[in-house]
Amino acid sequence: MGKALEILPVDSRALVRDEVHYRARAFGPDARQVSLLIVNLSAAGLMARAETRYAVGERLHITLPVVGVVVAEIRWALGGRIGCELDTPIPLAEYYELLAVLLKAK
Repeated sequence: MGKALEILPVDSRALVRDEVHYRARAFGPDARQVSLLIVNLSAAGLMARAETRYAVGERLHITLPVVGVVVAEIRWALGGRIGCELDTPIPLAEYYELLAVLLKAK
């Protein structure tokens, strides 16, 4: 008999995330203002460190330069970090402009 193969999880995200470190204001599901440290970003989602604990499925309204307020659903939460999918992806031209501003602020 042959050796058993180990199946490793695959990251199925279609878009590569860009590393940023940007402090953003957001409003949680309870309408309270919170501070997020966005660690990485794509046109369709982001990963951030949050001071407040959130549950999967909750929504945040996040204020970003260039694009304004985006609405994001929390897809996972672990140890003060959250992964979010944007309700509406950021158009690429605006995304690259946003990325330039965020990287300049770094």
